[in-house]
Amino acid sequence: MTEETKPSEVLEDQPVPAYSWYALSVLVLVYILNFVDRQILSILANDIKADLGVDDAYLGFLYGTAFAIFYALFGIPLGKLADSWKRVRLMTIGLTLWSAMTAFSGLARDAATLTVARIGVGVGEATASPSAYSLISDWFPARLRATALAIYSSGLYIGGGVSLAIGGLIVDNWNTAYPNGGPLGLAGWQAAFIAVGVPGLLLAIWVVTLREPIRGAIDGLATSEDPHPFRSFVKELYTVIPPFTFLGAAERGAAALAINIAVFFAAFLMAFGITNLLDSGGGVIIPWITDQWTLLAIGYYAVFCWGTSLKARDYPTFALTWGSPAFLCTILGYGTVAFMAYSASYWGAPYAERVFEVSKADLGFWLGGGGAAGGFLGVILGGRMADYLFQRIPSGRIWVIFFGLVSPIPFAILQYTTDSFALFIVLNVIVGALAASALGAAAASSQALVLPRMRGVATATFFLATTLVGLALGPYMAGYVSARNDADLSAGVLSTLWITPIGIVLLVTALRLVPKAAATVVERAKQAGETGL
Repeated sequence: MTEETKPSEVLEDQPVPAYSWYALSVLVLVYILNFVDRQILSILANDIKADLGVDDAYLGFLYGTAFAIFYALFGIPLGKLADSWKRVRLMTIGLTLWSAMTAFSGLARDAATLTVARIGVGVGEATASPSAYSLISDWFPARLRATALAIYSSGLYIGGGVSLAIGGLIVDNWNTAYPNGGPLGLAGWQAAFIAVGVPGLLLAIWVVTLREPIRGAIDGLATSEDPHPFRSFVKELYTVIPPFTFLGAAERGAAALAINIAVFFAAFLMAFGITNLLDSGGGVIIPWITDQWTLLAIGYYAVFCWGTSLKARDYPTFALTWGSPAFLCTILGYGTVAFMAYSASYWGAPYAERVFEVSKADLGFWLGGGGAAGGFLGVILGGRMADYLFQRIPSGRIWVIFFGLVSPIPFAILQYTTDSFALFIVLNVIVGALAASALGAAAASSQALVLPRMRGVATATFFLATTLVGLALGPYMAGYVSARNDADLSAGVLSTLWITPIGIVLLVTALRLVPKAAATVVERAKQAGETGL
């Protein structure tokens, strides 16, 4: 028996090697830093607002859309690269990029520069989860996959909480020591960006030492390495970057080009209309790059281009993702959870600072610590519950997503209407835990509906829902409502609850469709033209 074939014979009930748990712990550290760099903007929001003269709508745009669009779009070709290249190397490069761009955020002197830096963070972080999800699915058997993905995802909540604590301490201490600006004229919020960006450059040296597992071996579907991984990456990149998307469409024929052009103009006309209707443009140095709806138009148009191209180039992958109602209902259903959860987690610190008038250091400790604890417990227990229910009923994981959607709502309403800071902190833990319970179940469900070679693309598609639905819309809409209501963040955050009925419909549909879809993955792939099975 050769070394290459041995891993494919791993039995479902065999113990997981210790190295898998070690490697998972390193990935958790990466994801913690990922969300430290992403979420620290929350504790810095009010200072940025004062120094740069922006409103809550821009702050929501900066946290959500400016990051999310490029995170989602580059996640597409990078997800493809994760399916064909060395995932450890890809994650190392991405970690280096987003850490450097986080540090660069600390040098921003205006909204446009900060937006560009935020875009760079989004591009770098787009490498993390496609690589990690694929690696974890090759390190852990299906019976523990939701648990392993939930443990990885706990980095989201730990990092989010740590970012508030670290950011609060740095800003308060820096501004106390340098009330008129420190070295290089840096304000406290700028120093905080630099302080959390630099450690990622050191962590990248550790990440690159991880061993690359054989793709698909643990499921008995060992997949050979792509001898030309960057060819598919370039082709994928070619399909999502305008105006090259027109050339890609033209290769598929005149009809495809005509449809592509029509969608392009329709997307931008709609963006122009919404921008003028809502008076929601950014209005700073580079108008197109600071306009919520223009960036969304670019994002949705590019996703359309990618989807149609994927259908033409890799129909089996398209059939099991975009062409699968079960897959779409699952990821969009979780997207509605993210829509509310991202809004509450981002605006929690600015809201509490304004309403309860506590210092950033105290706020970071109580809100960050509580949020980290609640999110960690929620995602771990939710992942374990998802695996427990999955072993008993085929739709078990979907029920956990459904729970994560509806259970936080009454607690969130009370949290953003209470006059008690202590109660606000307690409710923050509860809301965070309940919403977090859905993540591991959603991630595992999306992976279970595709073949091993498709996992990177499936992850990228999953994150399209969490970013283009949840992150790109939720925080911005909360900020927009707040800005139009005299900076009333309570009204802003609670306005996001309107999406709940949509999520319920999607997940009820998923409950019906997912069991059959998961049981027929190989059969449906063969019907779509997949070879070698």
